[in-house]
Amino acid sequence: MPASALRKIFDPFYTTKAPKDGTGLGLSISYGIVSDLGGVIRARSSRNGARFTIELPLAEAVTA
Repeated sequence: MPASALRKIFDPFYTTKAPKDGTGLGLSISYGIVSDLGGVIRARSSRNGARFTIELPLAEAVTA
């Protein structure tokens, strides 16, 4: 995946697919969910495509 695409992949409606093959919303929605949970999602190119890393904070223990 080229660096130019990596800068845009979390933008709504950005897609590298042909028209009618995707809306470009999946990664944008995923980014929003992870962010709302206080986490971070990152992407980087790999030999076989792209690698995504998601980091989420630990939940506090709930006591009854």
